[in-house]
Amino acid sequence: MSRFCRDVVIIGAGPTGLALAVALRQYGLGVTVLEKEPGTKRQVRASVLWQRALEILRDLGCAERFLDQGLTLRQAVFHVRGREIGRHAMTVPGTAFPQPLSIEQIAIEALLAERLRELGTEVRWNSEAVAVRPGERAAQVDVRGPDGTLETLDCRWVVGCEGAHSVVRGTLGLLFEGERRTGLQAVQINARPRWPYPYAPDTTYFFIERRASLIVSPRPGGGYRFFCFRDDPDPGHVAPPDVEEMRELVARVAHDPDVRLVPTEPEWFNRARFHDRVAATFRVGPALLAGDSAHLWAPVGGRGLNTGLRGVHNLAWKLAAVHQGHARDALLDTYTAEQRAIAREVMRQMRRNVLELPPSVPTLAAMRLFGPALLRSETFNRQGRNLLSELFRHYRSGPLAADRGGRGALRAGDRLPDLPVTESGRQRRLHDLLSYERWTLLVGAASGVATTGTVPGLIDTVELRRVLDRYAVRAEVFGIRAGKGVAEGPAPGTLLLVRPDGHIGLRARAGDVRALDAYLGSWFVRRGG
Repeated sequence: MSRFCRDVVIIGAGPTGLALAVALRQYGLGVTVLEKEPGTKRQVRASVLWQRALEILRDLGCAERFLDQGLTLRQAVFHVRGREIGRHAMTVPGTAFPQPLSIEQIAIEALLAERLRELGTEVRWNSEAVAVRPGERAAQVDVRGPDGTLETLDCRWVVGCEGAHSVVRGTLGLLFEGERRTGLQAVQINARPRWPYPYAPDTTYFFIERRASLIVSPRPGGGYRFFCFRDDPDPGHVAPPDVEEMRELVARVAHDPDVRLVPTEPEWFNRARFHDRVAATFRVGPALLAGDSAHLWAPVGGRGLNTGLRGVHNLAWKLAAVHQGHARDALLDTYTAEQRAIAREVMRQMRRNVLELPPSVPTLAAMRLFGPALLRSETFNRQGRNLLSELFRHYRSGPLAADRGGRGALRAGDRLPDLPVTESGRQRRLHDLLSYERWTLLVGAASGVATTGTVPGLIDTVELRRVLDRYAVRAEVFGIRAGKGVAEGPAPGTLLLVRPDGHIGLRARAGDVRALDAYLGSWFVRRGG
């Protein structure tokens, strides 16, 4: 039996698949989400959302409910070989979400599924995609339902969000480039410890010792996630650790021989080994990949889930624009170029993350000797916060970034920071002017200079509006002035065309209508054309 499934079939109802479904439903696309499991996971899995991921969830209409169920993390305390060497503050400026959030995957999936239901779509549980047949402009998906019967769904697009063993990627015959990570395993338990370290719901502990780096982070509901990257002397040992193995490991690394661990509910014991892999492309015609189907690596820094959400944020608005006939097909190809570059950057950086990977003897000695000074350094702390928050990852070298003049520190491809500005005489935040459902054109004026009208010498936003109206692109125009003393915001005399995902597409001089027209003409369809 075959039936038409409207617009998009998403295979996999993990966080990536659910978030993509939410984003596409916000654009009005018809979505079917297939998941072979009977319901959202009863495993806690991923446990931290960084600041950029929280901004993404705000665009999906559900950040506040995540904050209600999670724990805000404000600092990390570092111990090397049993001695505290310093503390690291996690708060960053320029965002409505200055701290990361501790929240486990069991809650993440439930909250995203709840948001999807609000948008009129239910996941089809117990429904396994057994075959995918992409064509030139459409695809078919064979689905085995709860009673074992097969049906075929016809759709315009199919997106694989089903993880490392992706049926979409396998069908396309794409190389999954990379290799197995050797000499490294991660062991985990959720537990309440009996030990001398004080409990604070906003504080994560790091304990670093020979052959092991132990991260102990508070979890909603009480207790901690004990997560340890360690050496791998017996790669054939695949069973999850038991309480005694974890107790002995924590005792050694935290230098507390009397520690006791009491597992929390639901229980979480896990042993994992990893591959570092990236698909050769994330799109072939109507078939696309997202999340672990497209890229995976050791979960150093909690990057897997967070990078998957970033990819969804990048993909959904492009897919919707092409599907609805507003943009040229080439716009969708930029998803591969941008997200693949981000994945490779994350993989490189996490391979050098000395604070989480088991240290060598020289590295351990250097951390003990120089760590206290580094953790007192504001420059070092700022660099660490910038890296972890994901707020400063950019698409400057991507095909959608065009610098055609203008001034200031912000460049095409950068994420627009959330800074104070004046707009129409009112004090606003930049992110209050943005929307995930449209583009935003910001025109920076000097203090005392108007930003509307056609009077000679003033910045003519009316003509900029006329250029925008030539193309099938939703956009709003705002004339703004940066807040007093804010140097990193939009510069006077500069035009910034901001994408729905908050990254700058075009930077040009404020009155350069030709640059704006050329940029829009490269990606969007003319109205009535």
